[in-house]
Amino acid sequence: MPKRFEERILLSPPHMSGNEIKFIQKAFDGNWITPLGPNVTEFEKNMVTYLGDQNLYAVAMASGTAAIHIALRLLNVQEGEEIFCSSATFIATANPIIYEKAVPVFIDSEINTWNLCPKSFLKAIESKKKQGRLPRILICADLFGMSTNYSEILEICNQYNITLIEDSAESLGSTYKNKKCGTFGHFGILSFNGNKIITTSGGGMLVTHSKEEADKALFLITQARDKAPYYLHSEIGYNYRLSNICAGIGIAQLQVLDERVAARRRNFNLYRDNLKNAPIEFFKDDPNYFSNYWLSTALISTKAKLKPSELIAHLDSLNIEARHIWKPLHTQPVFKQNEFFHTQSIPIAEKIFNEGICLPSGSNMAPETVVAISKIIAEVL
Repeated sequence: MPKRFEERILLSPPHMSGNEIKFIQKAFDGNWITPLGPNVTEFEKNMVTYLGDQNLYAVAMASGTAAIHIALRLLNVQEGEEIFCSSATFIATANPIIYEKAVPVFIDSEINTWNLCPKSFLKAIESKKKQGRLPRILICADLFGMSTNYSEILEICNQYNITLIEDSAESLGSTYKNKKCGTFGHFGILSFNGNKIITTSGGGMLVTHSKEEADKALFLITQARDKAPYYLHSEIGYNYRLSNICAGIGIAQLQVLDERVAARRRNFNLYRDNLKNAPIEFFKDDPNYFSNYWLSTALISTKAKLKPSELIAHLDSLNIEARHIWKPLHTQPVFKQNEFFHTQSIPIAEKIFNEGICLPSGSNMAPETVVAISKIIAEVL
């Protein structure tokens, strides 16, 4: 029996650079203990620079979920309206659809990226055209740091006049054909939750190509206060603005993002190299995709001695945190009545849930720890 780790190996813990306190102190010194201030402005500006397109606009918010919600508000989503959505993703991708009393229509994944399948997307479009109610919006998630195949997805969206919201909550630092994730959609969504590749404790960001939309987003997330000498409100708003303190953390975190990406990719490559002879399958290299490998994920062969749930339990007994792949949204009890489109007899989203596992991936994890975990996995599988 392998030796149990004394200190728990977490799946994806926060990794501070040490410079965060400088920007937090700046907020205290200036008494900007508010959901606005110089740190917020600087964080947004720095993110636009990082994404590599000065024609973008970034609006920092309380969460990635809030950013999706505001994107839907900016698109004037109506009650009962249907919206295409990835099924293989965290429920936060779809929840804002419900906030607006709209209806998610779920789409299956493709096996090589685990993201939205172009063929299943086309099948959904053809079915909806026959029903006479083709959705005008797609929310597409970039899973675990891997980009979606945007060459095909955008071609389909353009052909059918479908607006893309790119949920890049898990893929900051990733690219598709050398273009940064978060910049492909009409809107891009980023997350800085505590377990993400960089964190602001909690937080997110809306990325848009329009100053008008950025200004309207800022209006909505600060309680939709009209210009008047008193508090006047002509529409409903939200308390979604990111605090100046949290934005200070984000400034320092963004400075080390490339280092965090390199560390996560090192973890993935160590797992893949050390488990090459085990009954477990990792993503293969593809020159079109550069993944941040926020989480190192893999499929366990059905011929392996342990199922994913059994391996997760075994690792837990050794004080190692692992977890299942996202349970597909079309299989969630809250969405049991919603439509789901796929082209495989066994949907890919269900396959990766049934056979997949997320391994400890923290950027502060020592390489020898990754090797030790790999050895444990190889032995039990």
